[in-house]
Formats: sequence, C-alpha cells, structure tokens
Amino acid sequence: MRAGRVAGTRTHGGDGTHHPRVDVSRLVGIRTRHPEAIEEAAARRARRPLLTAGDRLLIVAADHPARGALGVGDRKLAMANRADLLERLCLALSRPGVDGVLATADILDDLLLLGALDHKVVMGSMNRGGLQGAGFELDDRFTGHRPEDIQRLGFDAGKLLLRIDYGDPGSLTTLESAARAVDEMAAHRLPVFVEPFITRRTAGGALRNDLSAEAVTRSIAIASGLGGSSAYTWLKVPVTDDPDDMARVMETSTLPAVLLGGDVGDAPQDRVAAYEKWRGALRLPTVRGLVAGRSLLYPADGDVAAAVDIAAGLL
Repeated sequence: MRAGRVAGTRTHGGDGTHHPRVDVSRLVGIRTRHPEAIEEAAARRARRPLLTAGDRLLIVAADHPARGALGVGDRKLAMANRADLLERLCLALSRPGVDGVLATADILDDLLLLGALDHKVVMGSMNRGGLQGAGFELDDRFTGHRPEDIQRLGFDAGKLLLRIDYGDPGSLTTLESAARAVDEMAAHRLPVFVEPFITRRTAGGALRNDLSAEAVTRSIAIASGLGGSSAYTWLKVPVTDDPDDMARVMETSTLPAVLLGGDVGDAPQDRVAAYEKWRGALRLPTVRGLVAGRSLLYPADGDVAAAVDIAAGLL
C-alpha cells in the first residue's frame, strides 16, 4: 500500500498476521487537497483478467454500508468505523486466493489511495437506493456506479441487486432499470453480476428473501433473461434453505454464477454448516466462485485471516 501507511500496526488475525493501520488523516488530506489523486491511482492500477488459470473467483464484499446496512449479528454498527473496515479489507485482499473486492465508490476510492487494488478484480456496486429498513427498500434505484464510471476508472465488473416482490408493483420499475443496466454493461463489454431474490414482506412489514428452491429457481430464470444480451451477465445467487436442492436449482441457467456468502451466524457449528453448504454448491458446473462480505470481514472470533483462508480453501 503506497498511501496511508503509518508505523503502527494492528492485528486482525489469530495467526499473528499484522496489517498496517490506515492513516485517516492522510486519506482526508489527499481527498481535501488532491481529489484528482483518486483517478490517477485508478489509471496506474495494475490490472488482471477477471478469471485466472483456475477459473475461480473469491471476492470480498463491502458494499453494505451504502444501503445503511451496518450491522453484523447483534452488533448494529459493526461496519461503521471506516478505518477499521479498510484495515480488514486490506488484510483480506492480502491473503492468498483472494481475487478482489466488491464495494461502492467511497470505499474503492479509499482502497485506490491505499494502493490495495493492484492485480485485483474490482467490482463497482451499482444500485444502493433500497435502504435497509426504509419503506422504499425495494426501490433499488441505481445510486452507485454507472457503467461509464466502471469503464472510466478501469474497473473490472459491476454488480446489481434485483429484489422482486410479486405483491409490489414497483418491482416492475426495478426490473426495467436492471435490464437497462445489463444492456449498458454489455455495450461496454463489462461483466455485470446480477443478485436476484424473490422477496416478501412479513406481517410486521419486514422484508425477507425467500430461499426456497422454487423461489431461487424463479429468480435465476428472471435475472437470466434481463436485457438484450446475456453475453456479459453473471449471477450472484444464495445457497437454498436445503443445500441438496442446489444442483437442480442451478440447472435453470447456463450463465456463470458465484455464490453469495451472507451471514453465517456466530456459533462455531453455524459457521461449519455454512462452509459445508458453500463447499457442496461450489462443485456445481455453473458455479465459478464465492462473494462473501461480513462473514469474512467480521467473523465472531475476530480472526479475519483465518476466515478468509477457509473460504479460499473451499475453492
């Protein structure tokens, strides 16, 4: 990391792994006096192909804060400390087998200034308008990276969230805007990772993603048909409630897919069960990797390095 490095170190790994602390004052100073440094860092970033020889991807996700989703387990503001989040991200990105990061502009700009994105896959998060807990949460408008931003900055892919509620007419607007985003990304020849869910509101008004085999199958079928070309479309899909259903579910499309990590729980047995679900699904022919965020960056035992290494081992 070129900018932001200071003498002190912190440890975010039980194996004693040390990671340089993020100098927030220096980052703010660069942003204040030299905002052009972000685009300059993007221009000189050493790039790599989306896929390497193993045809597998492990991406660390950190686009949650822009949707107001700062909680991890019972820690409601776990992701609110930006320096801590950046340190965890830099540590994760430094581990063997980690291919890249998915985040919004503010976080990717910081990582560019820190020099942490060389030879990494960089994915811009495109729609963050559906704020967690808001009455308009399903209105997932495109408030993040535009296709032209991803191309201009030399990033490698984009990601969009597609939550569909059959009882909410507004879902049609989300579908249409997602389709146009797929079109624009294809026009730039940029991969776009579509994360679809069939979503329902509980009696109390909370949103719940339906992870039954039927619902995930329908969401994959819908997402696969978006836009005028699927040539650059990937899927980002959850593991179903019953992981034994995944083989049948993934027969729904020939599009390449990555698994989303989601929350794995704090109990050791919950983490083991989640890893086993991922391991099984990763053997399927269309599944090409894993995109996980909070489960790797904020493990219950605090050992980021170990959590990332376990995920890398699954691939």
